[in-house]
Amino acid sequence: MVKIKRHQSEYKSANTDERLYMYDAFVSYANEDQAFVHNTLLRELEKDCGIQLCLHKRNFLSGNDIATNITSAIHNSRKRIAIMSSNYLASYWCMFEYNMARMESIYERNCENILFLVFYEQISACNLPLQIIELVHCQSYIEYPNDEYGYVVFWEQPKGQLNPTYESYLNLTL
Repeated sequence: MVKIKRHQSEYKSANTDERLYMYDAFVSYANEDQAFVHNTLLRELEKDCGIQLCLHKRNFLSGNDIATNITSAIHNSRKRIAIMSSNYLASYWCMFEYNMARMESIYERNCENILFLVFYEQISACNLPLQIIELVHCQSYIEYPNDEYGYVVFWEQPKGQLNPTYESYLNLTL
């Protein structure tokens, strides 16, 4: 955290008080769901739309402990995408990432919503931890579809949330 605070001024814009981020979003996912993240999510968001994603397999610095890498990735990303699955809920590090992102939004970003939940699989509400249920009730989330039409509509949400120019383009075309 000390390293992050020391370098925080490097990511400030010269003209405004708004922070500049290294990444548009940090993607938090369980290792068992990496095929979806690396084959589908990367293609749709990063390659097709130019949204810069931070992935632990690719962007974490070797030599740093995992907790430092996680806090740095969250702090240096404008948003955070959580790929929710039963694997995610069972993972200690995924829940650590989730809780660190919640703390970042509360203490560093004046309660700004930086969490974007993607339910990759159907999960019953009774299987969700209380802190995730609270977020689902007060903020939006999306569910990964199982049909072709839903697939097209699904990708409009994260593209609009993570890329303001895409949202402007979308409004002009409608």
